[in-house]
Amino acid sequence: MKSNLQNVGSNAPLPISEQPNRVMPGAQCEALLDSHEAAQLLRIHPKTLQRMARKGEIPAIQIGKLWRFSSSALLLWQQQKLAG
Repeated sequence: MKSNLQNVGSNAPLPISEQPNRVMPGAQCEALLDSHEAAQLLRIHPKTLQRMARKGEIPAIQIGKLWRFSSSALLLWQQQKLAG
């Protein structure tokens, strides 16, 4: 019988697909915004937001061809821009 488990003494990490799901107690996952929602939040055009994301000027995550944005990261970025 073939086992998918690694040897107990092995220090190699498990592939992500075999790692158990670990969630921090009390942690909540924030929903990500699409380009239109994030642009509305910042009151700018979605194309401007996407261009800024491509250039790395704004906090964003690219998933495939789509950009996603954390509202808390955007608001923090906006506060830093206004303060500085």
